[in-house]
Amino acid sequence: MEIIKKIVAKGKNRWRNPTPTIAFLGDSVTQGCFEIYNKNDGNIETVFDKKNAYHRYLEDILTVLFPEAPINIVNAGISGDRAPLGANRLERDVLSHHPDLTVVSYGLNDSSWNLEHINLYTDALDDIFKRLKAAGSEVIFMTPSMKCTYVSCHLKEENMRNLAQQVADNQNAGQMDKYIEAARETARKNDVKICDVYAKWKRMEELGVDTTDLLSNFVNHPKRELNKLFAYSLIETMFEV
Repeated sequence: MEIIKKIVAKGKNRWRNPTPTIAFLGDSVTQGCFEIYNKNDGNIETVFDKKNAYHRYLEDILTVLFPEAPINIVNAGISGDRAPLGANRLERDVLSHHPDLTVVSYGLNDSSWNLEHINLYTDALDDIFKRLKAAGSEVIFMTPSMKCTYVSCHLKEENMRNLAQQVADNQNAGQMDKYIEAARETARKNDVKICDVYAKWKRMEELGVDTTDLLSNFVNHPKRELNKLFAYSLIETMFEV
């Protein structure tokens, strides 16, 4: 991808070449959210730990590969976000930074909608992809991880167990699969590269890995260690021709 060429060029001549900017648009996983807990008012809140978000790991890898090249990282993830909301704030949170590459990752929250609303998801992604490319940004669509497939014994509070049951029903019914495949097709139509992390999670499940136990909140946020899978997968995609 051109982003790698720009990073290399910056390293070779830091005075003449602009600093590359990579933006990340998405939901709680992009923002850097992990465990969940009950607040005093009874509402569920998440633990924010952006230093362990996947784009921080990606930045670490790029620093090892290109130590002489500074890179701007824009974290435009918001917990609970969906693709239509991301489209609404695209100008403010992403385009205003003039990114050279934008990684878009939606699907965890969008797929909780009924299938008759899947067009709201794909239409928003289509809009995001087109506007990013028109602004001169390369684009990668990164599929999310799987959600939980059962209610973990680690969840003790009733409201969290109820939430996990709803999410597991959604995952096991194949609704997430349909949303992600629709997103892949939308990306292909827009000639957007796909970093298919979801396919890797599905393969792990097929081979017997307990993917629910890989979630920090046992619902839908990957553990910190699994965020490294996102980072290395993105590196692979960025180095594709």
